[in-house]
Amino acid sequence: MAHAEAGSLYPPLNQRPIKNTVVLFDVDGTLTPARQDASPAMLQLLSELRHKVAIAFVGGSDLVKQQEQLGTASVNVTSLFDFCFSENGLTAFRLGEPLPSTSFIQWIGEEKYQALVRWILHYIADLEIPVKRGTFVEFRHGMINVSPVGRNASGEERHAFEAYDKEHGIRSKMVEELKKAFPDLGLTYSIGGQISFDAFPTGWDKTYCLQHIEAEKTRPDGVDYSTIHFFGDKTFPGGNDYEIYDDPRTIGHSVKNPEDTARILKELFFS
Repeated sequence: MAHAEAGSLYPPLNQRPIKNTVVLFDVDGTLTPARQDASPAMLQLLSELRHKVAIAFVGGSDLVKQQEQLGTASVNVTSLFDFCFSENGLTAFRLGEPLPSTSFIQWIGEEKYQALVRWILHYIADLEIPVKRGTFVEFRHGMINVSPVGRNASGEERHAFEAYDKEHGIRSKMVEELKKAFPDLGLTYSIGGQISFDAFPTGWDKTYCLQHIEAEKTRPDGVDYSTIHFFGDKTFPGGNDYEIYDDPRTIGHSVKNPEDTARILKELFFS
């Protein structure tokens, strides 16, 4: 696949025909069907688009997942886009080279982290719920995931806890208590799935990646990206594309699926 080779095939970033513009894509549901691979037609369209403007993706999952969906065994996903923002930009690449990255533990520091985990484990220890299993705090690159029942719960136990939580509000009460106990940590809490909630630094949603795009203008050959088109499918309040779609720095395009993305791209850049 000639179109998938390294960035040397494309004009330098400061010489793209459509100036000061980057087109930024969500992955799942926008470039690919949910949790599936991108079609050859989509990859071809992205390659053609890249001759005109800078292109980038931003996804909440890690680079391994994005490699599976967008790359191939012989083609690295970081060669297909000018900018790659995994984990909302905590891990980032520019023209295939890594940009400075950060992590939850670097951000919070060991002392505050220990205080937070100590509080969580004490709280869960005193919680009276039908079952408790194991892995109550899962440490991740960009967040911690907290589960009162424990991530080792079986499928049946997960369903049972979800029903119990709906009735008793175990997770929502715990989040409220955490906010009271640590009002100054600057954390956002997100309840999702059946058994857990995430805690991550406020602002570490998809808008986090915009700082990398803004930093481009400080490079000697840099570009001031005054126009940032964002394409996403979960653009409703509460969806994980909402913050960046609604951000004043972006021009948001809400799409239903990859075909919708392709249609709008053709209208905007190829008509």
